[in-house]
Order: sequence, then C-alpha cells, then structure tokens
Amino acid sequence: MAALFDQYRSTYNRTVDESISFSGLKHDFFLQAKVEPLARVIAERGLAEGGAGVRALDVGCGIGALHPYVRPLFSTLDGCDISTESVARARGDNPWVTYRDYPGPALPYADDTFDLAFAVCVVHHVPPEQWPAFVSEMRRVVRAGGAICLIEHNPFNPLTRLAVLRCPFDEDAVLISRHRAGRLLKAAGLADIDSRHFLLLPFASPFARKVESWFARAPLGAQYVCSGRV
Repeated sequence: MAALFDQYRSTYNRTVDESISFSGLKHDFFLQAKVEPLARVIAERGLAEGGAGVRALDVGCGIGALHPYVRPLFSTLDGCDISTESVARARGDNPWVTYRDYPGPALPYADDTFDLAFAVCVVHHVPPEQWPAFVSEMRRVVRAGGAICLIEHNPFNPLTRLAVLRCPFDEDAVLISRHRAGRLLKAAGLADIDSRHFLLLPFASPFARKVESWFARAPLGAQYVCSGRV
C-alpha cells in the first residue's frame, strides 16, 4: 500500500481530478466540503472549550492536501501516513503541520496525546479484517473526552462508486457504510456515536449546505462523517 501511494506523490491531485472529471468538479471542491463537517464535530463535542485550542491528528494524511483548508480549526495539527513519499511532499507544502511516516499498524504517538483524531477516506484502503485495530489505535492516542472522526465514501451513492471505479489507487477499495463505521467506533469503546451524509449537491452555497442538512440522515450524499466521544 505504501509503495502504491509513493508513486502518486507528484500526481495525486491530478489523478483524483481525472477520476471525478465526469462531475464537472475539481478535487478542491471536495476538500473544502470537509471543513464544515469537521468544524461541526469540534463544536458539538466541545473540543475547543476552555480556550486551549484543539490538538488534532490526521491519520492517513497522504500529501496533506486537506490541511490548508482545515488550518483554522486547530491549534496544532499532526499528520501521519505509511507513504514516505507522500509525507515528504506534505511536509514541504505545509510546514506548519508536524508530519511523521510510519510502517504501521501502531500509530507513532503516546496515549492520550490528542483532542481529536480523524481519518479522511482512509478506512476503505485498510483491509476489513484490520478495521477494528485501526480504530482502536486512533482511540488510544486520543484523551478522555476527546473524539474520533471518520469521513468516508458512501457506498450507496452511484456517482461515488463510479469515481472510486475510475481512480487507479482505489483499486483495493472496500467501501464501508456509515452504520458499519458507527459499529466500529462503538466496538472500540466510543460513546455518543453520530453520523451524517454530506455532498448531496454539487454547490458550495449556504443554501445548498442547508438543503443537505435536511437529508443528512438519509444515505444520499456522496460522503459521510461518523464520530464518537472517547
């Protein structure tokens, strides 16, 4: 897996753009769309209360393409990935983030280090038999009262499945439903599990986001966010 993503260090964004070209949208649109769900998790879980800021970890961060968009959400951000080449690019593009490459499966951090650990479109690259251990590691490095957040593709959305089919580094993908993701978080000992779909409409306007919120519990959006409290 690391070798696969190493070879896309310089062409990752272009490859994603090609896989979603049928939508008329660019990768940037989908990156920006993830900011609001992450901000909502932070607010609803009370992670920023007390004024200390949010210490966050992006597990499977890749080239760090998301990080310029989410920078205002966190006081500190760490990112880790098994792809050494991807981490090298991320480090050059986002010097304000602390990156580590690691061989897996154990995350290279001490227990209770972060307020939030999130993984964005990563679990579907992990072999299903390793999903419980993957989530348990995320839980280990988050403090009591913190949160874990998974953002994943919705397997019931036909356009999402088409995009995955067209993407060369998604050949191994095993898509996971939001209900299965919730069960993984619960099995890892998390509480107050919540999940919602987003990216139902291809527009960034506040009205489009409002309409999406009305249908967030239905399996319609292209992706979903699932979170739980440690």
